[in-house]
Amino acid sequence: MKNDKMKNQYRINEQIRVREVRIVGEDGSTVVPTRQALEMARDEGVDLVEISPNANPPVCRLIDYSKFLYQQKKRQKEMKAKQVKVEVKEIRFGPQTDEHDYQFKLKHAKEFLEEGNKVRAYVFFRGRSILFKEQGEVLLLRFANDLEECGKVEGMPSLEGKKMFLYLAPKKAGVAKKSQQARDREASEVEAKEAARQQKVDVDVDTPANGGMLANAKISADALKKLTETEDE
Repeated sequence: MKNDKMKNQYRINEQIRVREVRIVGEDGSTVVPTRQALEMARDEGVDLVEISPNANPPVCRLIDYSKFLYQQKKRQKEMKAKQVKVEVKEIRFGPQTDEHDYQFKLKHAKEFLEEGNKVRAYVFFRGRSILFKEQGEVLLLRFANDLEECGKVEGMPSLEGKKMFLYLAPKKAGVAKKSQQARDREASEVEAKEAARQQKVDVDVDTPANGGMLANAKISADALKKLTETEDE
């Protein structure tokens, strides 16, 4: 269903029925009659894909349509991976929560906020414990104060029925977790970069102009460090 929806999202080839289009590519863009653009696509063995129908004239690319759809799906996945999903995590207290339980919940609240999630803390008053609502308010204010470094209060404690709520938002945006595929790709890039750097070192060491390998056998650690920093830049 998703593939069919994406396929129908773009007009291609004879579906494009405007008088002229703007062809974009690596060499820039040019406006040509649609008939000529279709001939260009046929000559290159690709498709004429309309990527911006609301432009004047509409913008198109000369590309294999299957390849274009693959690129679009890949781009959507990358964008989705970079997005941070914000959730609201709940922390529940009683009006007479003991210190050990308080510290345990405080630790979890810190983790939630550091991950970029919001926290909704509340004190639940069961039966006649509603008489201790001031005690619940003090507890929530202490909770907000203990989380001051990683969370900001969105409103003072408020009583709603038998629950007193306090809302906290993260001070810093959470970091999206990378997929295993992304981590593997980054590791491969680092290895390739290190191999290229080492190859350059070997070539420089063995160059006759430098007196050969023996003449450069005593390259200092500082020189290697400087070379590494240059390559990384």
